[in-house]
Amino acid sequence: MTTPDEQPVKSSTARVDAAARRALDDPAAALALLPGVAASLRRDAANGLFDAWDLSTAIDENTGESVLPEAVFQHLHAAAGLEATWPTGNAGLLHVYGYLFSLAETPYGLKRERWLDAGLATAYGEPTLFHAEALGGDAPSVTPLARITAAARGLLAEHTVREERIGPVRARIAIGRRAASGPFALAYAIDRGTGERLVTTFPIASPADTLAAIDAEPPRLRWNAAE
Repeated sequence: MTTPDEQPVKSSTARVDAAARRALDDPAAALALLPGVAASLRRDAANGLFDAWDLSTAIDENTGESVLPEAVFQHLHAAAGLEATWPTGNAGLLHVYGYLFSLAETPYGLKRERWLDAGLATAYGEPTLFHAEALGGDAPSVTPLARITAAARGLLAEHTVREERIGPVRARIAIGRRAASGPFALAYAIDRGTGERLVTTFPIASPADTLAAIDAEPPRLRWNAAE
């Protein structure tokens, strides 16, 4: 039986699934299915929030395939008033809002799952990190991107566990959680010499395994950060 607390999540997931399928042939219609996302894009753009995020490629580093259709990539950037040249776009837009429209399978599941289940949100101590009402209705007073930006910046300020140099680029990786159990949150940011900007945040099961994998190879731009 679905509990009252679970019902909004299930409803949001169904709306997002429908929008992702619709995006295959009509990105504008897909975005219209999630009016709260469209409203959030406009609010985030007006508040200059996308400037807190660096560049990301829409080509997944694990699969070599695009994580969302090029037409969706272009439509979302246009809706936010951002210029982008496929496949390089704004990391905040792609990772937070774009992943909602992705049907691409990865070794870790669908990209949007981090926003639709409670794992990452709980790791940050923010069970409503991605507001359900932001998907189907008006943008909340604090948009999903604003909340995620603040959470990721806080994690980087409190729990930096690795720093890397990739030529002139400085990268920082933070891992932590506020919950007693469950996944950890990882946040990643880079500084190309003009100030640090976020790239991504996602849940991980084992910090030790993640750090071992990082340490096993030379420093590089990670997690779809654009070259």
